[in-house]
Amino acid sequence: MSHDSNQMLVQRYLDALWVEQGLSHHTVKAYATDLKRFVRWLDGKSIDQADKSDISSYLAYCFQQGASASSSARLLSSLRQFFGYLIRAGLRDDDPCAGIKSPKQGKLLPDIFSEEEVDRLLDAPPENTAIGLRDKAMLALLYATGMRVSELVELNLYQVNFNQGFIRVAGKGQKERLVPIGEQALELLNCYLAESRPALLGSRQSECVFVTRRGSGMSRQAFWYLIKRYGLKAGITRHFSPHTLRHAFATHLLSHGADLRVVQLLLGHSDLSTTQIYTHVADHRLKQLHAQYHPRG
Repeated sequence: MSHDSNQMLVQRYLDALWVEQGLSHHTVKAYATDLKRFVRWLDGKSIDQADKSDISSYLAYCFQQGASASSSARLLSSLRQFFGYLIRAGLRDDDPCAGIKSPKQGKLLPDIFSEEEVDRLLDAPPENTAIGLRDKAMLALLYATGMRVSELVELNLYQVNFNQGFIRVAGKGQKERLVPIGEQALELLNCYLAESRPALLGSRQSECVFVTRRGSGMSRQAFWYLIKRYGLKAGITRHFSPHTLRHAFATHLLSHGADLRVVQLLLGHSDLSTTQIYTHVADHRLKQLHAQYHPRG
């Protein structure tokens, strides 16, 4: 099979992902990146004829190039999904990934903001400018709901129920969940919609809740730079990302007594074990506080 034929087969699989599983654009893009790298590594060999030794050799090569355990596990998952599709499509009878174990990954605790750091971050944007009020509303909404950044920047007006204070969030795999906003975030959102958004849009029309000076929706990359800028202004110099606010949302809820399954529903996790890591974060934080402030800690 030629390189072009390999690419066509991969693209056929990626197109099927939209129909069969309704995965998000970002997930499909990640699968595409993994598979196209594997195709290049095969150097002309037919991808639908790849065997177990090809998979093992490729993973070993990636490891030698510095791939982490989590990256290697994701690569293997991408290949498993692809060969599973080939089997369902009748293009091969066996799975070359069978018997290959995922690299063991340590349970890393996500880095989170303290409640005091969150307060400083939310206070950083100025409220006397259209951009500042927009940014303040975005940060407040992200922390108040625990939404993913992609869910925040892609939020449309029809998803917000202002009377009841809920957002209908379209999550991964187009699974919807209802998330309460909270009074403070709702107040900021209403101020932004009444004052800043019309000023930014001018005569233009948009369904996006959060818009730029050009009247278009904001990108994930633009929001990443935005939160980094306000983090520095708030005096937060250590590494963090927009996802850190989602971690803080979950951990702070659990620290204040929220039920784990409620947090699971709010985050949109399909598996409770994904949410359980935040209980470890909360316990870790409690131990730190005890050691710091207890006279015999």
